[in-house]
Amino acid sequence: MKVKGLRWWVITLIALATIINYIDRQSLNVLWPAISVDLYPEKSDLERKEIYALISVIFVFSYAFGQAIFGKIFDWVGTRIGFALSIGVWSIATALHSVARGLLSFSIFRSILGVAEAGNWPGATKGNAEWFPTKERALAQGIFNSGAAIGGIIAIPLIAYLSVHFTWNMIFILVGLTGLVWLIPWMILVKSPPKSHPWISDEERQYILSGQKNQDLDQDGDFDEGYNPNTSELLSRKQSWGVIIASAAIDPIWWLFVFWIPIYLSEVYGMDVKTIGIYGWVPYVGAMLGAWFGGLLAQNRIKAGWSVDRTRKLVITLGGIIMLPTLLAMSNPGEPVTAVILMAVILFGFQTAIGNVQTLPSDFYGGKTVGTLAGFAGMAAKLAAAGLTYLVPQLTAGGNYTPAFIIGAALALIAVGSIWLLCPKIEPLKPIGQG
Repeated sequence: MKVKGLRWWVITLIALATIINYIDRQSLNVLWPAISVDLYPEKSDLERKEIYALISVIFVFSYAFGQAIFGKIFDWVGTRIGFALSIGVWSIATALHSVARGLLSFSIFRSILGVAEAGNWPGATKGNAEWFPTKERALAQGIFNSGAAIGGIIAIPLIAYLSVHFTWNMIFILVGLTGLVWLIPWMILVKSPPKSHPWISDEERQYILSGQKNQDLDQDGDFDEGYNPNTSELLSRKQSWGVIIASAAIDPIWWLFVFWIPIYLSEVYGMDVKTIGIYGWVPYVGAMLGAWFGGLLAQNRIKAGWSVDRTRKLVITLGGIIMLPTLLAMSNPGEPVTAVILMAVILFGFQTAIGNVQTLPSDFYGGKTVGTLAGFAGMAAKLAAAGLTYLVPQLTAGGNYTPAFIIGAALALIAVGSIWLLCPKIEPLKPIGQG
């Protein structure tokens, strides 16, 4: 049996996993106003906000180290088994939230969830490197990243709707089960990489492998393992640090909104869970469109004859330019409709840039190293996000979120600058001494 366009089925499944990933992680964010009153009726709003921030920081720290761990795991066991481990564990961890009764138990389950969910990103980057030629990778990454946005769009109104019919405990169980169901088509469809997959056509296999420029180290036109340095050599290359620093700077902008959109709408505009469900999904529409736009723009420019270097820098810079003034405008957004539209523009710019940032490991290195660099970059990103998340309650005391948005604008500048300064030319790297 041959499956036409198998690579697109693979990336679609990865995007679906990402949707599930975001529904799982957003469940606590949306339900927290109700959960916190149930569990901590005697505490003030600020105290409940600080507890939420602490649980969120623990999640992000776990997520950070999970990215480094799973980056290595995916390089060791491959994309198929790596994803099965990641989504299997995070689905069980989500369901266990149903029995949480306070800070300690929520922190334990969020920690397990964070480590396991982190595998989705280095796994997707590695899957992209395996299944797509260089010219299609930004589009494939955009499709995958749009899963995060679609998950955000679905999660907030879905959880709000479920809260009408189920207790918060049961909602965590239902959400956790969806990931286990996803495992069935994944294990059936993704039997092996394209080089040896029995269901891929010879034409598609040749198209994928012949288009992976970073996997042809000797430039003889045949697929090989590419440049796969050890960890020490990987971290000695300034291009690696360009990827790591750009990720660490840009990612906290995303998490600022992922964690705090429901809390922001509740605190600034006095919304309850149901009203948050009406407004809270709007920013993720911008994120979804940005993911598609960034991927399609990159593919269009490469097909038009632009170099990978020129293309990546254009799209990443454009994303930064979109984010910068809009983050500053959030200092005084006015009506809630204006606020969520501004958030949508910010997340559009973020997703325009991030898909191309995330393809950089596969632009520079061979397939056996992509997961490792993506894991290190993801760990740095999540540590930075944890730092900002921890500061948000203090930065936003009294409901003034302006300092947080100003920090976000500065981070957008740093992300773009690190690519221009540390990645002078985005192209497949060669071993030290051969470049």
